[in-house]
Amino acid sequence: MSNAKTRVLTGITTSGTPHLGNYVGAIKPAIEASQDPNVEPFYFLADYHALIKCQDPKRVQQSRLEIAATWLALGLDTDNAVFYRQSDIPEIPELMWMLSCVCAKGLMNRAHAYKAAVADNEEAGNQDADKGVTMGLFGYPVLMAADILMFNAHKVPVGRDQIQHIEMARDIAGRFNHLYKGNYFVQPEAVVDEKTEVLKGLDGRKMSKSYDNTIPLFAPEKKLQKLVRKIKTNSLEPGEPKDPDTCTLFQIYAAFANTEEAAAMREQYAAGIGWGDAKNQVFDYLNTHLQAPRERYSALLEDPGHIENVLQQGAERAREEATRTIEALRAAMGLGRFS
Repeated sequence: MSNAKTRVLTGITTSGTPHLGNYVGAIKPAIEASQDPNVEPFYFLADYHALIKCQDPKRVQQSRLEIAATWLALGLDTDNAVFYRQSDIPEIPELMWMLSCVCAKGLMNRAHAYKAAVADNEEAGNQDADKGVTMGLFGYPVLMAADILMFNAHKVPVGRDQIQHIEMARDIAGRFNHLYKGNYFVQPEAVVDEKTEVLKGLDGRKMSKSYDNTIPLFAPEKKLQKLVRKIKTNSLEPGEPKDPDTCTLFQIYAAFANTEEAAAMREQYAAGIGWGDAKNQVFDYLNTHLQAPRERYSALLEDPGHIENVLQQGAERAREEATRTIEALRAAMGLGRFS
């Protein structure tokens, strides 16, 4: 199961509208990799993952359309990249079950999302520490491992908050290889852009649909301006030096700007730029850089049949390999056909 090119895999959960944090943490590096002839990219809409937190069918369906349109509008090279919906690959949940049978429960106990849910219950005084915790929430790191290991991805671009899941995938892959005495899975590596951290939202917390503090990537111009003006800042007056390293506004700007542009903005912070001026500059910069892809995105939303065709072509390519992989794994586990 080796390949001469470097395999890169990533996906976005289809539970909401793509926002700036999604772009910085996953989409931007994925688009760049899709245009690299030395890279074999696998990119997917993580719609099974969406079901963990979202039971609104209309929202999931709309999100799948919006996210697919986003990737295509930003220039995803679908000739090089394998672009598909997770739910179009039935071999993935089958692999999840196989991996679940070798994954230690204790490993899942240490997952950040599960530990946070338990901590919330304890803080609320609930006698049942697992109140509200579904098996989807508890076991979704195994599904993520199946996403990665199905295609033996070498590198997985993620935000810093997702590094633990890549480490879990490595543990599960190693355990499977050991139990079934073979090199069935490679050890995936997390790739985190050192230039960016987990992008903060309007209120200074992590930009997340869960906090309702996001800035949609392709928000119309007037809405984008309104949201940028809502970004939380401190009470320092114009003329007073400001710290860019603790400022959400600067972090968002730096995630899109080049090194020279970010350095110039730092100088303005040191010189005491007013918050109103800073927000206007950030809005103008974002609006200018997002205008062309925003227009392409709107056109794609008007042609869902084209998006469906692209995804089906990607699913066919993905399943060519997935079916071979599953057959090999079935044989290794004693589930092969009788000859």
